[in-house]
Amino acid sequence: MTEQQTRANTATELPRGVGDLGRRLAARRAQLGLSRRDVAVRADMAVDYLRYLESHPGAAPGTAALGRLAGALGTTVTELAGAAADLPPGPGRAVREPRFTEMALGECLVRLGSHGVGRLALPTAAGPVIVPVNYSVVDGAIVFRTGLGATPSLAAGCQVAFEIDRIDDAFSQGWSVLVRGYARTVRDPAEQRHYTERSFSTPWAGGTRDVWIRIDPEVVTGRRVTA
Repeated sequence: MTEQQTRANTATELPRGVGDLGRRLAARRAQLGLSRRDVAVRADMAVDYLRYLESHPGAAPGTAALGRLAGALGTTVTELAGAAADLPPGPGRAVREPRFTEMALGECLVRLGSHGVGRLALPTAAGPVIVPVNYSVVDGAIVFRTGLGATPSLAAGCQVAFEIDRIDDAFSQGWSVLVRGYARTVRDPAEQRHYTERSFSTPWAGGTRDVWIRIDPEVVTGRRVTA
């Protein structure tokens, strides 16, 4: 991020209310594979102060320090403060000369295997719908838990599409991976236990979600937009 971008973020994107800043700092740092010392050097601050910010929920650094941290972590003050949590991704403007490229299959599979939340597109009696689901990749298949009769469970027995993406508003760039394949309900108890043991996380939505759905990828494609 340029010094001009950092100043702009500090001046125009001050948080409406600082949320869990420490957790967001640590999560972004881990996402980039940076040590606490790496970030402290980039942000021109003491390592002990960064440790304090990450471990004290009530910490309230000044706007200058927030701006330096945003620049060091390649993000914005708004993102660090959590003020953009309820906003859809991608409000930034496109760069002057964006580059659009296809991603190799290997990179698509690596990104798909990073887990998280994906978008499931499936046919229903009322028409096609798209719903978010917490998923994992186990043995090369996309698996997720849902409730009996819930919309994601209707994917069973259908050809579906599954998409994940990442948008970086700070740099107006991002990527997406699209999977097409056949979905089925996992009925074998041993297979269900296997997925329970190997899955990345439980569904965020909570409640009783004991129906496992497996999607076997048939076509996997990916695209990237960079400056």
